[in-house]
Amino acid sequence: MKTCIYLIAFLFSTLTFAQENKGVTVTIEIPNLLNNDGKVSAALYDEATFMKAAPLDAAETTPENKSVTLTFENVQPGTYGIITLHDFNSNGRMDFEPSGMPKEPYGVSGAGAGFGPPNWGDAKFTVEDKDITIKINM
Repeated sequence: MKTCIYLIAFLFSTLTFAQENKGVTVTIEIPNLLNNDGKVSAALYDEATFMKAAPLDAAETTPENKSVTLTFENVQPGTYGIITLHDFNSNGRMDFEPSGMPKEPYGVSGAGAGFGPPNWGDAKFTVEDKDITIKINM
């Protein structure tokens, strides 16, 4: 009987814990694309992985009406950054001019991108306990 009670208590606490750890939805809206060619992708990073390692999550879609909406589900509270890319030729990477300038548009969450590669200080934003929508211009 004791074992049964412990098992029920364990299952209840596990279910409660799983519900508490459900994160929020981060929606990315990109309204101003140059065209409907290729794919648009977004990558979600934390400070440790930003521009250094694989993203924590990634999403990709085909543009329609020169805009896209992408989502990341179950994002836990914390500080994150997003980098987006409009991959015109769908080759899965950013293409560059011989001078080193990007050939394809990209965008960054937070305060946005300035000149040069994106940096964490400009890209970071905070996820709390409510779903959020971020508009990124490219």
